[in-house]
Amino acid sequence: MNAGLAPYVLVVDDDRDLGDVICENLLAEGCRVDIARTGEDALQFARSDSYDLVLLDVMLPGVDGFSICEILRREGHDVPILFLTARGEAKDRIRGLEAGGDDYLAKPFNLRELLLRVHGLLRRGVPSQPAPTIHFGENRFDLQTGHAVAWDGIEHRVEGKEAAVLTLLSERESEALSRDTILTEVWRHEVLPSTRVVDDLIVKLQRRFEPDPARPCHFHEVTGRMYRFTRDPGEG
Repeated sequence: MNAGLAPYVLVVDDDRDLGDVICENLLAEGCRVDIARTGEDALQFARSDSYDLVLLDVMLPGVDGFSICEILRREGHDVPILFLTARGEAKDRIRGLEAGGDDYLAKPFNLRELLLRVHGLLRRGVPSQPAPTIHFGENRFDLQTGHAVAWDGIEHRVEGKEAAVLTLLSERESEALSRDTILTEVWRHEVLPSTRVVDDLIVKLQRRFEPDPARPCHFHEVTGRMYRFTRDPGEG
């Protein structure tokens, strides 16, 4: 991210009404914004300036969004790219991730969810050194070794996707994440499983680390089958 400056976002969408609404809300969030309406314009913008994030429609006049992403990655541009598209099937999400995209949001989408994803991707662009150990309540989890000690003193080995979900939730503490977002972030370029897998992993984390899994203090289910993590039991 450009040090000392407001985040700089490129919006690429040929739907003028939607594009304008997105830009207005990004401006209200304190971002600097450019907008492109065609694939060719998007490439010109992306090549000529240093953006912190690109919101990229797939179906565009001229060059489509997937191709734009592939071209930018091939040219060495590592700007985070969030696809916005009416094509929300699993094969399309996979296509977007394979092209080098960082996230994928299907239209129609909730504007609040879009802004949360924007802030999440912008935070990922800020260099940071994560703490090697996550402390939440009386639990602790070592990010490097996967070793965990729960509130009751029982030691656990947390590995694989379970560890990745715990790490993601802790990095985006207090932010409500949809199951699709968790799948996209954790599975990345792998074939995405059913969203039910996310529910099962959250239940597993609750059983490991919550004194009363039926009344969780840290791993909260939010309206709309979203999940939020809090370190302090009093913040749930």
